[in-house]
Amino acid sequence: MPEPVIQREWWKYALVTVPAIVLVGSLSGWLSNSGYGNDWFDGLTKPFFMPPGWAFGLVWPILYALLGVSVALILAEPPSEARDKALLLFAVQLMLNFAWSPLFFAVHAVKISLVTIFVMAAIAAMAAGQFWRMRRVAGALMLPYLLWLCFAAALNGAIDKLNPGADALLG
Repeated sequence: MPEPVIQREWWKYALVTVPAIVLVGSLSGWLSNSGYGNDWFDGLTKPFFMPPGWAFGLVWPILYALLGVSVALILAEPPSEARDKALLLFAVQLMLNFAWSPLFFAVHAVKISLVTIFVMAAIAAMAAGQFWRMRRVAGALMLPYLLWLCFAAALNGAIDKLNPGADALLG
């Protein structure tokens, strides 16, 4: 006789995942002095499509909250190999996300940051695909994040091209 499926309430997970992801993401940006007000960043030539600084402060917490709800929905699913794979992919891309700001804004590793964001976006897309197969809404909640990662990668790439020699590691 198969085991009964215990349906766990996703919002109980979200009470932890949403604030944790928003907090750690915000802390990563704050500790690395990300954005405008960073002397190195302020001195760089920006692409014409660079948004104002306040846009990042608005967008990232929203995206992090969506990620928190998305992963909470998956955590509430019954344990399985698919769930474990989805959660591993999510965790890896999130660690890369939290590493990007220190790499770019603190270390000034522009090229490594660009590679990092491409890898992060690819793994995030894989995680979103796994989430979609388990709970469509969980995968759909990752779509704005994936779009923003593509935009952020374009910004990173444009800054690299517009600022030869700005990369502290590779010049």
